[in-house]
Amino acid sequence: MRFIDVRDQLEAALTKPLPGLAAQSRLAPRPRRQWPPGFNPARIRLAAGLLLVFPSEPPDAAAHIVLTVRAEQLRHGGQVSLPGGVVDPGESFEQAALREAHEEIALARDGVRVLGALTPLDIPVSGFRLHPILATVDRRPLLHPADGEVARIVEPSIEALTTPAHLVEREMIREGRSLMVPAFRVADVEIWGATAMVLAEFLALLGWNPG
Repeated sequence: MRFIDVRDQLEAALTKPLPGLAAQSRLAPRPRRQWPPGFNPARIRLAAGLLLVFPSEPPDAAAHIVLTVRAEQLRHGGQVSLPGGVVDPGESFEQAALREAHEEIALARDGVRVLGALTPLDIPVSGFRLHPILATVDRRPLLHPADGEVARIVEPSIEALTTPAHLVEREMIREGRSLMVPAFRVADVEIWGATAMVLAEFLALLGWNPG
């Protein structure tokens, strides 16, 4: 999938209603964790993540995205996520996503074009509401993982994400609970949970329907 075609498709898709929860749910673990009874919504912490689309080097210039593998010493260490984090007071979600991407992977803001926001996603296990921000950059960015935060950067192509053989499902035990977890298995990593759910909506904008 060529970057310029993907970029044009995304711009057109964002003029229409988002696929939302229906698309996110395709990659949701089952059963999906909910907020506990009596939970006060005011305690939800706001976070923003950057979903950056960029082209590989010519001549193919295929569309890729940027993901991070969290450092092992962090909570949820080893898991794959969008560059992102907590929204600071006075920040917009867009500003927070760009700031966190600069801090975590040294993304220069020059040339980054924000297309819009995807559907916010609640993550009860960590108490966050994640606001994904979709952006593009017209050339492959120079990136570097932040020591102590990011173990490594992965850059899967959209073609790889939409390849049927790379969509898997397995049983996982988390905090004593058995879950059935759909995931993308690409670039030597497994992408599941909130990150996979965000990607499911993103890919739905491009017409992806895994059935």
